[in-house]
Amino acid sequence: MTTTNHKPRLLVLIGPTAVGKTALSLDLARMFNCEIISGDSMQVYRQMDIGTAKLSPAEQEGIEHHMIDIHEPDEPFSVAEFQERCTTLIAEIEGRGKLPFIVGGTGLYVESVCYGFEFTESGADEAFRLEQVQYAEKHGAEALHDKLRAVDAVSADRLHPNDQRRIIRALEVYHLTGNPLSEQLAGQTKTSPFELCIIGLTMDRALLYQRIEARVDQMIEQGLVQEVERLLNQGYSRQLVSMQGLGYKEIAAYIEGECSFEEAVTLLKRDTRRFAKRQLSWFRHMQEINWVDVTNPENFSEKKELIRDIIAGKFHIDLEYISKQSK
Repeated sequence: MTTTNHKPRLLVLIGPTAVGKTALSLDLARMFNCEIISGDSMQVYRQMDIGTAKLSPAEQEGIEHHMIDIHEPDEPFSVAEFQERCTTLIAEIEGRGKLPFIVGGTGLYVESVCYGFEFTESGADEAFRLEQVQYAEKHGAEALHDKLRAVDAVSADRLHPNDQRRIIRALEVYHLTGNPLSEQLAGQTKTSPFELCIIGLTMDRALLYQRIEARVDQMIEQGLVQEVERLLNQGYSRQLVSMQGLGYKEIAAYIEGECSFEEAVTLLKRDTRRFAKRQLSWFRHMQEINWVDVTNPENFSEKKELIRDIIAGKFHIDLEYISKQSK
């Protein structure tokens, strides 16, 4: 397979949580001789497996996966680091004669790679972050959200009041640079350094919510409570960015006696539904997405053929080649 327009090729699969990206990604990776790059900002953390829906080595089915288990839960991780690592990985994967394939639902992270966003070197201020966490604990999530709205109304509109870690990061960017995060993002050119093919999966909202609730139940059965308990027992603070992730903050609240188990699960399902809604809102603003509705499982094979044809057409790949790769 050759590049077009002298740009490296990059295949991307996005969509809300629980829509079915993972299973499809394995099929496509075999079909197009890909190596997969996780586009999930939480799968980078070691020991955080169940709550991030991370594939085990066996479940990866021999397909090379990247950007998984690269940090301890208490190590900082940023969109700028994600972008830098992915840019290097894409070149390495292409050098091996494979197709780089980003799969995930963290919109800003994926978009930053697709369009080569330039980020202001804002660094980090751990003391400032702790102050904001303490402010939220004292005054509530809405009050922290109001602080962001006062300096960056666009980011405040994009972020749910309960999305504490991203609200604090947006406040931190303004604190360190004097410029709103939203202005940085709005100033990006949206010109890709890659020959892009972006596939977006969508489905009926009611069905998606059913799948989300079923996934949460499955995570509980797989041992999510024990996973969070183990992390807390190892001394990982609930205030860490990693421990503020979906599944971890809700279950940690239950473990530390702040709510019942039933309340924690109900909250986790609600928060995950809201997260999926925000994902879809983000993706709607991205360019060049080929949306495919996968609501009806009975015609999924037809949808997969449609996706195959979109990718083959974009990258000028012979269908006979695809047939050989799929065997």
